[in-house]
Amino acid sequence: MLLEALSSAILGLALAVGAYRRLSHRLPAPVLVLSTGVAGALFGAFVMNTALDAGGLLTMLLGAAIVSVASLSLLLRPGRLRRSATA
Repeated sequence: MLLEALSSAILGLALAVGAYRRLSHRLPAPVLVLSTGVAGALFGAFVMNTALDAGGLLTMLLGAAIVSVASLSLLLRPGRLRRSATA
């Protein structure tokens, strides 16, 4: 149980760092982004563990990644729309 929680927290942290590096101009403060990524991953792992009754580490990490990315996407601010020269 501890290994699964630690693995999902590390996965959420890695996803949050990647999102912040790629989209830092559209995301709020780094502390909020990192904590949202980790919390989303832990919640996703909990939901998958509850739904599948210890279905395996890989499926739990998949659920953790899905919920973490969904949580991080809620933090995105709208960017400027780029219009093509022909429009």
